[in-house]
Amino acid sequence: VMFYHQPKKDPRKNFYMVPNAVMRLGLSAGELAVYNYLLYCEDRNTYQCYPSHRTMGEAVGLSQHTVLKHVKSLEEKCLITTERTTITLKNGKKQNGNLLYTIRPIQEAIDCFHAKQIEKAQEEYARWQAQKRLEEYDRKHGISGSSGSSL
Repeated sequence: VMFYHQPKKDPRKNFYMVPNAVMRLGLSAGELAVYNYLLYCEDRNTYQCYPSHRTMGEAVGLSQHTVLKHVKSLEEKCLITTERTTITLKNGKKQNGNLLYTIRPIQEAIDCFHAKQIEKAQEEYARWQAQKRLEEYDRKHGISGSSGSSL
């Protein structure tokens, strides 16, 4: 049996890294696909890239509209930022270019995720407290059943 030695590949050119924490941020399959494509495209020095929605959609098997939806969600989850760009045509006219995507530090996304979880828990607790107050009011005033003041 003969073994072929493959040349050592430069990881900065042939691979891209996905932070482990990304898997714990509750991303959908589409969000993961779009985020991974942006990581694949990014310049490893500037953390930026500018693929079109069409290019991303073709690469990950999603429509342009769905890609846009996932991009907005990734922004809300603090994983990326986007900036509008313009291009100048040969005739001198300016036109909208692709968005410029910047991959944000993963710790920002983790902090954002935790802050949103805390906010959600606080909202649920406030609803629970309101429900308990309504039940107590109903009990004190002899209100029962579905005609009560409860939510």
